[in-house]
Amino acid sequence: MPASIRWTPATGHEGGLVVARVRGVPVLLAPSWWFISLLIVVLYTPLVRMMLPGVGLVGGALLAATFTVLLGVSVLLHELGHCLVALRMGMPVRRIRLQFLGGVAELVRTPSRARQEGLIAAAGPAVSVLLALLSAALLLVVEPRTVLWLLVVQITVANAAVGVFNLLPGLPLDGGRVLRSLVWGLTGRRSAGTRAAAVGGVLVTIALAWWAIVGLLAASEDRWLRLGVCVIMMWFIGVGVVAELGSENRRNWPPGLRLADVVRPVLQLPAESPVSDALAASAGRGVVLVRADGMAVGLLDLTAAENLARKAPVTPAEQAAEPISAENVLLDSEQGEDIVERVFSSASWQFLVVDDEGRPSAVLHRDELRNAVLRHRGDSA
Repeated sequence: MPASIRWTPATGHEGGLVVARVRGVPVLLAPSWWFISLLIVVLYTPLVRMMLPGVGLVGGALLAATFTVLLGVSVLLHELGHCLVALRMGMPVRRIRLQFLGGVAELVRTPSRARQEGLIAAAGPAVSVLLALLSAALLLVVEPRTVLWLLVVQITVANAAVGVFNLLPGLPLDGGRVLRSLVWGLTGRRSAGTRAAAVGGVLVTIALAWWAIVGLLAASEDRWLRLGVCVIMMWFIGVGVVAELGSENRRNWPPGLRLADVVRPVLQLPAESPVSDALAASAGRGVVLVRADGMAVGLLDLTAAENLARKAPVTPAEQAAEPISAENVLLDSEQGEDIVERVFSSASWQFLVVDDEGRPSAVLHRDELRNAVLRHRGDSA
């Protein structure tokens, strides 16, 4: 099962059940996780019965289900490794999601330095390998060929598989991100690292196809499990490589385009201002609503404000505000590539631009940035 990082933010908790929170980061169990878990139980039960001949069908299924749960816990611990290192570096984590193809830690923004990406990516496999070594040590004191022995073997295999597989040097696996960070650090160009790690992903896919074919030709006992796992992994890597290359292309900031050319001037108004007055005062500017204590509570949502003004024009403008969060705040000193990626991958349609001291300096609308980027790319073609 792959376990990885996604630098792009996600929206909400849709499609998943929040089962825990770690340092404020929600852990979600996606509905698709149940599907893959059932598939693993079906494919793994015959292997359990071969390893423990005295176990019946029900007992084998229960042990296979236990293995599935242990595998899920292994993936979760792996993602927590990514999560805690990212938080340690001051990078917000949107959520951890366990799903059809393993797990993913979703960060609000991409690392700005190669070293950050490398350390965050390596943290997950490091956790998995450490857990595999600790559980393997238990095998020295557990009686072989018992139920307890098999459970310990399962824990060892699960963590070793998650750790080693994710160290393979191809995107979107952690090893691919480590490779990208190394090439990025050597060349100074993130795009060069992405291309190198994408080639690595293609090579990993070819190796998986070869391994599955060898199993079929040799009629190995695990050939169908091997084939199923390889097909899923190949699909996961293929989709991930395409997504990473597409994301890299979208990061490109057109030459000659300045952030100042696409932002709106900012206007600060009291949050209790009548919504009709806030609309009238906006006049092509971005409106930041501020409470009496100086706390910015949100950006005026023009569509919501217009609807509210028609019904109740004296309602406080705060009720038509889009909350300000880490996702919709940009530094005016950020690299253009980082701004493009964050804006186009976010659910927000407007963003507050602040200076290095946190003071509002402008408001950026996603559609206006998109039009400017397309226009400049067209001019340079």
